[in-house]
Amino acid sequence: MLLPETVLHSGLFAVLAAFVAINTVIYASLALANVLPKIYPSDWVTNRNRRTETRSIYPETRD
Repeated sequence: MLLPETVLHSGLFAVLAAFVAINTVIYASLALANVLPKIYPSDWVTNRNRRTETRSIYPETRD
């Protein structure tokens, strides 16, 4: 179905197109944020290890 040219140049169509554009940008940014790994700001401030013990299958032997 094709719309007449007068509808495409109307203000209501421009508002709808702007809403769709903003919605697309927000959806894409949320999808990208969901794919990227989580950022921990505390890692930038302190240089600490979050794990208190080793989780290796070969644990360190203590003498």
